[in-house]
Amino acid sequence: MKSLFLRTTVFIFGALFVAAGCAGRPPAVSKPEPPKRELALLGYAIQVGAFASPENAVRLADSLEAQGLNAYYFLHKEGLYKVRFGDFPTKDEARERAETLIAAGIIDIYYIVSPEDYAAAKARIYGDSVLRTGIVETAETFLGLPYRWGGTSAEGGFDCSGLTMAVYQLNGLNLPRTSRDQFRAGTGVAREGLGKGDLVFFAISGTGKISHVGIYVGDGRFIHSPGKGKVVRIDSLSDGYYDARFMGARTYL
Repeated sequence: MKSLFLRTTVFIFGALFVAAGCAGRPPAVSKPEPPKRELALLGYAIQVGAFASPENAVRLADSLEAQGLNAYYFLHKEGLYKVRFGDFPTKDEARERAETLIAAGIIDIYYIVSPEDYAAAKARIYGDSVLRTGIVETAETFLGLPYRWGGTSAEGGFDCSGLTMAVYQLNGLNLPRTSRDQFRAGTGVAREGLGKGDLVFFAISGTGKISHVGIYVGDGRFIHSPGKGKVVRIDSLSDGYYDARFMGARTYL
């Protein structure tokens, strides 16, 4: 009788031990994935100018910057350089601002870009691949251009982040202006999991903080504005200089 009681006790204790997990620890519970961050879609924007020279587009963008507007220039499919700015909730508000700038003698003819014209709007129907392709193709149109912005690239990386902001906004996503804010706005992605259109970040100012950003285009390469006096170009993440200064990547799609 005592032997039967002992066997039963051992069996029950063993079953409880196994149920509790190895070494008595409860089974591991996987942490839920953090929610994916999404950028706001761009509203109505104002497009102005039609220049054969990018320098003229830069001058117009600078005059709009002086009005407190995040203006950027780009190469239009017509082969001319144009300037775009604004994120207005309604078409009427965009038109009102444009008319104010005309009265001030800053712009003349303008065109209002609607939210549905952007790749971001089309991606909601046809999938993210449309948007990723749009971002890369837009970035490629800047190759060889002496892209520049006001301010100092050492403080937040305006030159490089001005390019990424322009490319994203041309596709309908309201990306913040500085590289550090862009880093904070995205969702982390592993280097081996990078997709076309994601952003890659670097610390190149000597402070150990993020001060540079580029657009990943696939095959370990990214498009970026390297710095003052240089043109927009493609570099490799495996390049010793950028590999040593790589700080991480973010996706927004």
